[in-house]
Amino acid sequence: MKLYEFAPAPNPRRVRQFLAEKGVEVERIAVDMLGGAHKTPAFRAKSPLAQLPVLELDDGTYLTESIAICRYFEGLHPTPPLFGADLQAQAVIEMWNRRVEFGITAPAIYLLRHTSEILAHLQEQDEGEAARHRQRLLDGLSFLDGELAGREFVSPTGFSVADITAFVGLDFTLHGTFEIPADMTNVKRWYDMMKARPSSSA
Repeated sequence: MKLYEFAPAPNPRRVRQFLAEKGVEVERIAVDMLGGAHKTPAFRAKSPLAQLPVLELDDGTYLTESIAICRYFEGLHPTPPLFGADLQAQAVIEMWNRRVEFGITAPAIYLLRHTSEILAHLQEQDEGEAARHRQRLLDGLSFLDGELAGREFVSPTGFSVADITAFVGLDFTLHGTFEIPADMTNVKRWYDMMKARPSSSA
C-alpha cells in the first residue's frame, strides 16, 4: 500500500495520527499540494477530485476520503478500536465525529484558507467568509467546551477518531490567526492533552 499526502494538511494528518495510534506503518509519498501537483492529470487518475490523502491498495484500488481510509485500517487492525468496540459505541463515536467535523474541523480549515498568506494563491480570500468561519469555529468550540466539562475526551466512550478529527483541524488553524479563547478552559485542557500524545507529531 501507498499513502499519498501533503503533510501539513489536516486530512492527511488525520490518517497519519490514526495510523500512529494503531502502531501501523505504511509507505508515504509526498504530493506538492501548494505547487498544484494534486491537480495534474496523472494524479487525478488516482483522485478525480484532486483531494488528499489517497491510499493506493495493492490491487490498484484508490481510497480518497480520510475517514474511509481510517475505517479501512480499523478493519485491518481493530485494536485499539478507535471507531468503537460495539454497535452503541460506534454510533456514539460516529455522532461525535460528525459534530466536530462540521463544527470545528471544517470551519477551522476554511478560516485558515481565508486568512493565511501561504494559502492565498489557492483561492480568493474574503474577509466576510473568514469572519463567518471564525464564528462557526467559536460556536463549535463553545459547544465542545461545555461537553468536556464532564469528561476527558470528545466522545463519552473514550479516546476515538473523533478526538483526532477535532484536534487536527483546530491545531491547523492555531498556526494562523486564531487562538483558543481563554474562557474555554475545558477545550484548552483537552487540546494540551492531545498535543502531548506521541501520535500528534506523526
